[in-house]
Amino acid sequence: MYARRPPLRAAHHGGVDALTAGARIFVTGGTGFFGRSLLRHWSARSAPPMVTVLTRSRAAFLGRYPEFASLDWLGFAEGDVTEAGSFPGGAFTHVIHAATESTIGPTLRPIERYRQIMAGTENALAFARACGAGRFLLTSSGGVYGAQPADMERVPETYCGMPDPLLPGSAYSVAKRASEHLCALYQDEYGLETVVARCFAFVGPDLPLDVHFAIGNFIGDAIAGNDIVVTGSGAPLRSYLHQDDLAWWLDHLLVSGTAGEAYNVGSDEAISIRDLAHLVRDLVAPHRPVRVALPLPPGPPSRYIPDISKARELGLQVRVGLSEAILSTYRELTGPR
Repeated sequence: MYARRPPLRAAHHGGVDALTAGARIFVTGGTGFFGRSLLRHWSARSAPPMVTVLTRSRAAFLGRYPEFASLDWLGFAEGDVTEAGSFPGGAFTHVIHAATESTIGPTLRPIERYRQIMAGTENALAFARACGAGRFLLTSSGGVYGAQPADMERVPETYCGMPDPLLPGSAYSVAKRASEHLCALYQDEYGLETVVARCFAFVGPDLPLDVHFAIGNFIGDAIAGNDIVVTGSGAPLRSYLHQDDLAWWLDHLLVSGTAGEAYNVGSDEAISIRDLAHLVRDLVAPHRPVRVALPLPPGPPSRYIPDISKARELGLQVRVGLSEAILSTYRELTGPR
């Protein structure tokens, strides 16, 4: 728990404040990493929209993040996104569905994970239709593309690869792809404008440090004064977008993304996991060694890097470079509380 400063970059871009100043936004997943990033983004705005967040426990969330307790534009509805009866009454202009559990999700059985994602998406879409919302933003995943071809430097939205649907381990990515199709069906059947954000990898002080996110693990190692540990070979190539940029992009896509289309959300600046570990060490723990568990394998490394040309056409940019993102994350997590 910590009190954050305003986002690293000012929150006023391209008229978004004016476009959503009178909006009423309903957010599922508003207490998770994506949701808190959005709440902090809106907090820094001169005219935040009215926002209602679906949460299992308002008291538990505010007990951990008391900085959100006294915001007159923020309200809460208690419930579970997988239960249709959890959604409140009232009218909303926009719905953001970001409620896919990324931290405990990998501990679920594949069939549980698939059902959770699909039930949550259909409930959120049905609610958007019932409450009169005109726009719906789904936070999907770059995992919908399946394995990125080794000769494809950055994967564009037009690439029609997909995860293997016959592998139980593909449950998350297959469910995300099916959720995107469900959005298209609701737009076709009911006229609900749906936009898909295919999200890649991120960094920021709200990112958990003790789960399966490599950059969070490395920053956590540095904070604890431990060696920086790479549990594999460190060969895979990844890229990281700071959570302040993430929130700006999602907010902008909610308003200005073309209905019926998907947009990659992430940085296009590739770095290997091994080099990332050394970069974290060099920036925030210069006296700690980096330990890599496995040697580099033969052949080209796996890639998970988005092409963000389409997002750039909307005026979106990577404003916070990786080094600045790592430094600011470390400083916020180790500074005065």
